[in-house]
Amino acid sequence: MSLAAWLLFLPACFALNMAPGPNNLLSINVAARYGFLRAVFGGAGRLVAFAVMIALAATGLAVVLRASESVFFAIKLAGAAYLVWLAIQLWRSDAAPTGMAFEGDASLARLAWRECLVAAGNPKAILVFTAFLPQFVDVAKPMLPQFGVLGASFLVLESVAIALYSLAGVYLARWLTRSTVRRWFNRCCGAFLGLIGLSFLLVRRA
Repeated sequence: MSLAAWLLFLPACFALNMAPGPNNLLSINVAARYGFLRAVFGGAGRLVAFAVMIALAATGLAVVLRASESVFFAIKLAGAAYLVWLAIQLWRSDAAPTGMAFEGDASLARLAWRECLVAAGNPKAILVFTAFLPQFVDVAKPMLPQFGVLGASFLVLESVAIALYSLAGVYLARWLTRSTVRRWFNRCCGAFLGLIGLSFLLVRRA
């Protein structure tokens, strides 16, 4: 991979990182409810899932996923179902004050696990690592080091996206002082997550 290819990869990748998606929406909601640090540390869960996907793509195991329609459909269906479940939970959640420590629900481990599951069940993320990243790999050179550079760059940029979306959530929290506003904020987040989950069912392999 040449320096020019890497420099072309960075802005294209960051555009993908910053695109509104289920994980970024979760960061906004978590930051608004529990604060910036919990949203950022919770976002580490998605980094773990993405790192595993990058490793699979680098070792060629992603070929199995691309070749198997049934495996891809199963992941797509599981991801859609989980997002719809999260959407229902958000829609039905109460309008508790932002920053309040909910029992269990606000633990870092639980927040990180939720981010990890959402990322792992996102078929669009799977396609990023099986179709997008390989476009910048020079097949005439060793592939593992190239995937290492691309994967590390992706994870760094994803960390920046987590921080930026969390900051947006903190800013929104200032407007969520009224219980009615907080309730509708949760319902809007839930509705968007539900729509994104349903959109997963429309994603097809390249």
